[in-house]
Amino acid sequence: MMKRFMLAALAFLSIASEPVRSAPWVPPPGTSFEWILQDYAGTIPAAAAVDVDLFETSAAQVAALKAKGKKVICYISVGSWENWRPDKGLFPASVIGKPLAGWPGERWLDIRKIAVIGPILAARLNRCKAKGFHAVEPDNLDGYEADTGFPLTRADEVRFIRWLAAQAHQRGLSIGLKNVPELVPALVAHMDWALTEDCFDQGWCASLRPFIAAGKAVFAVEYTDTGIDFAAFCARAKQLKLSPLLKRRSLTPWSRRCP
Repeated sequence: MMKRFMLAALAFLSIASEPVRSAPWVPPPGTSFEWILQDYAGTIPAAAAVDVDLFETSAAQVAALKAKGKKVICYISVGSWENWRPDKGLFPASVIGKPLAGWPGERWLDIRKIAVIGPILAARLNRCKAKGFHAVEPDNLDGYEADTGFPLTRADEVRFIRWLAAQAHQRGLSIGLKNVPELVPALVAHMDWALTEDCFDQGWCASLRPFIAAGKAVFAVEYTDTGIDFAAFCARAKQLKLSPLLKRRSLTPWSRRCP
């Protein structure tokens, strides 16, 4: 009897001593957003949420943003291999596919091979967590629609994104769904917010309504090179409760906000 009691007590103490994982950040609709993937010099944007590159942003810069009350998002490409990243050599040739049109130095990844690329991406998430980021923006989630060199399907993509979400959440990181509006019904319950590019110009912003209905922000970014009617974009964003932002496609610090 005493032995059983001691074992139970040890089990309780083991559970009690485990660190409590904080719940991932879920930004509400209307949360202001800034996105700087090039030439970030450590300035503190006015927006509540700031999205910057994982590798090119230092832990000190993340800490400075957090000290000003910002939620900080780390950008990583999860669906492509980039020839300038420090971990590029970890990806075997067998998972590296065709080039991404218009993006020199990038090639599609075989996201079906989670056993191969999973540990590399998990290490990136660990780096994101270690630097103090609150969230992760995973890029290039639309390989199933592209000429990747692999027979990727929509089911493969959904499975991969759900795996990513679980990995992020295990680390206490929030994660967003980028573009792929047709996957929203299958993924809105797994993701904490969404990020769109050109949804107003291309006419699919309403596809993100399930995120707004779930109390999750949609960061809607439009680009200057499309020549959109900015006032009309702002009006549509207000109607749908999106978080609007106008950027140059280079994603430098310049931006324009709705009045």
